[in-house]
Amino acid sequence: MSLKRGGPPPAPSSGAATMTTSLSGASMDQQKIPTVVTVYDSERKNGNRNNASMGQPKFIRSDMADVPAQQAAGSTLPLVLTRKKGGDDGEDGLYNPFEHRKVEHPTSDLETFVHLLKGSLGSGILAMPMAFANAGLWFGLLATFAVGTLCTYCVHVLVKCAHILCRRRKIPMMGFADVAEQAFLDGPPALNRWSRFIRFMVNTFLVIDLLGCCCIYLVFVATNVQQVVGVYMDTELSVRLWIVIVSAPLVFMCLVRNLKFLTPFSMIANILMFVGIVITFIYMFSDLPAPSERAGIVPPAQWPLFFGTVIFALEGIGVVMSLENDMKNPSHFIGCPSVLNFGMGLVIGLYTLVGFFGYLKYGDETQASITLNLPLEDKLAQSVKLMIAIAIFFTFTLQFYVPVSILWKGIESKIPAARQNVSEYGMRVGLVCLCCGIAVALPNLGPFISLIGAVCLSTLGMIVPAVIELAVYYEEPGFGRFKWRLWKNSGLILFGIVGFVTGTYVSIREFQAEFDGGHGGDAQ
Repeated sequence: MSLKRGGPPPAPSSGAATMTTSLSGASMDQQKIPTVVTVYDSERKNGNRNNASMGQPKFIRSDMADVPAQQAAGSTLPLVLTRKKGGDDGEDGLYNPFEHRKVEHPTSDLETFVHLLKGSLGSGILAMPMAFANAGLWFGLLATFAVGTLCTYCVHVLVKCAHILCRRRKIPMMGFADVAEQAFLDGPPALNRWSRFIRFMVNTFLVIDLLGCCCIYLVFVATNVQQVVGVYMDTELSVRLWIVIVSAPLVFMCLVRNLKFLTPFSMIANILMFVGIVITFIYMFSDLPAPSERAGIVPPAQWPLFFGTVIFALEGIGVVMSLENDMKNPSHFIGCPSVLNFGMGLVIGLYTLVGFFGYLKYGDETQASITLNLPLEDKLAQSVKLMIAIAIFFTFTLQFYVPVSILWKGIESKIPAARQNVSEYGMRVGLVCLCCGIAVALPNLGPFISLIGAVCLSTLGMIVPAVIELAVYYEEPGFGRFKWRLWKNSGLILFGIVGFVTGTYVSIREFQAEFDGGHGGDAQ
């Protein structure tokens, strides 16, 4: 996953860090253009309501108060005068945000397509057979396409709303949290006061999701290494001990603050993952039983685990806005045909393929990762387990980079400059230890994946985009004939809430059964 940055704000001509346009009674009578006052770090420590959100400039206008500066992927955008919500459109319809984007190295449609595949194809594909085991062969086939289509549609909604807000506010680009915040500012008056809260909530769930993925990576690597090493050792070490062993080198690797130095590890991880999955396919497609030997549909009590696993595997909404913001032709990202449709279509097809044939091959013996079903005594299978484990191990540092960046931007201004390096390194070490502790406490891979999918990605991938669209379309152009947008988004929100509640409940029950001795799972 890559974290792209937009350009910095234009520097004041005086070279100072603070720019203030003061308003006096005489000057106000002469001015025809609303005055903008921008206050940077000097006012971050004040607790008043008009302070901009973390690391942002503050805009104070006579006709638009409490509208913070927008950010795209962590960088403050150039200062732009914007109109008040509900005001005269004037020439707003002529503003094209794509023409005002200044991206140092814009990506082509093909490059964006490849990045979308990298952001969506991860360890989740190896968990798809377990998802089918919790749905049934034929129900899982249909439900995977349905959930995948729903996730793709919600991404369309998010990006389309971002384009509308960029045109309204004359802002070149926005990140996920920016879109949510601005939508609440443009929506019903009752939502305005919650604009900063929704921004905080989106960033919080992104951090929880990404750190949760890091915990899953630790469990995955430890479980696969335990299987291989256990073949050659008389004394079998527990998976919890292997999690601690695997975490030790990651403490030092995660101290690297520049993504440039992590690029070689990303390339190695991609190669190993590709080779490992290809060999896994060879095992998976050999000696397949008849589909009639597998359950076509399982009891509904298991469906929440299916939902959580599938949405964890398919949902790449955390990287979508960064990819769209870096495109040379952003209008090609959504629509029909589009980069998003082709990319997600391929992802859904691959995930369905692995899930269907993986469950068909192993049936009720399907484990949380398809690699754990490969024969232990086979040297080639052992190499596959190690290759994919190493690939996921290296991916940890890249996945870890994003939540660290979000958290550090929130606390950096509150720490004295002399202690910032030590504090950042301490935070990195502490987060790795936190991930290790959570993984040691919850080493059952299957419910862990379902829990993260149900809690974070049902919220970010379905509920939040639906709420954003309702807020953006509240005044203009409205909810449509018979208020169809209201009914549609209400259905999406309800579906997301049901998935959130049931997936979380069933996953927690699975963990509880493990702690009560109901099953050992992967924690042996």
